[in-house]
Amino acid sequence: MTPFLSFKPVYQERVWGGRALATFLGRKLPGSLPIGESWEMVDRPEAQSVVTNGPWEGQTLREVMAVHAAEIMGPAWPMERPFPILVKWLDCRERLSLQVHPPAAVAARLGGEPKTENWYVARAEPGAAVLAGLKPGVDVARFRAALKDNTAESLVHRLPTVAGDSILIHSGVMHAIDGGNLILEIQQNSDTTYRVYDWGRMGLDGKPRAMHLEQSMASLEANTAAAPQLVRTPGKLAVLAECREFRITRHRLARGERLAFAAGEQARILSLIEGSLEAGAAVGAGDNILLPQAGSFTFTAQDAAIVLVTENFGRA
Repeated sequence: MTPFLSFKPVYQERVWGGRALATFLGRKLPGSLPIGESWEMVDRPEAQSVVTNGPWEGQTLREVMAVHAAEIMGPAWPMERPFPILVKWLDCRERLSLQVHPPAAVAARLGGEPKTENWYVARAEPGAAVLAGLKPGVDVARFRAALKDNTAESLVHRLPTVAGDSILIHSGVMHAIDGGNLILEIQQNSDTTYRVYDWGRMGLDGKPRAMHLEQSMASLEANTAAAPQLVRTPGKLAVLAECREFRITRHRLARGERLAFAAGEQARILSLIEGSLEAGAAVGAGDNILLPQAGSFTFTAQDAAIVLVTENFGRA
């Protein structure tokens, strides 16, 4: 029987981070510096998730994929190909930089990787927001000029956030996250970010962080995506994101309700935002687990639960 896979978080210090992953998710965080990101599921040369359960406990995701890729992703998946999704918790105590990720059309030329991502807002303080997409009529030349006179923020849509909001950010879309948001980010397996503005802030080393103006302008020029829209959908089941890279649905479960997946369908990622689940082992709030294609799984809500299911990433 193929088990679901749980992983040890990989914590990342960030100048804009805080300690909310400890207070909100009950995590034990390292050190005392601000933790901005918890990489929950990652298969990259510079960072590897380590399995914490089942027969593959102690192995990295890359080690597991190198032997069991067919079991996890299906028989057509090459063993050497990385797992295609990176899952992160973001503790945005302060505002992130104004930034963009390169579209696929220019990523290789710029020396980066495309990165389409989805943000699910698990908690938002009063006044929190996200910045996403240039306003109508703003072209690259006008945005470049606005960066020089410190008015670029006024050219980007500002969208106030509340818990439960979701927003899909395609590669090539200018964006930032305001302080006061705790976000689950589900994204392509990429770590390419081009910053254009950092609000005059210094990095953890006391020096200004690197900016990437020309790469950012090239990414904007190649962007074909429309301005993002917040998804704020009630009900038990909602589609939060539908794109070439992945599909994300949100499920609200009452105590005792079940969520089941048959063997042989596809690999999925299950992210528990609130509540608790049972499937032979407990899944707690904040957990992100990988459901291999070869396995069948039935999760029973132990109390009211909010669950995100990410799928359709095996085709990307």
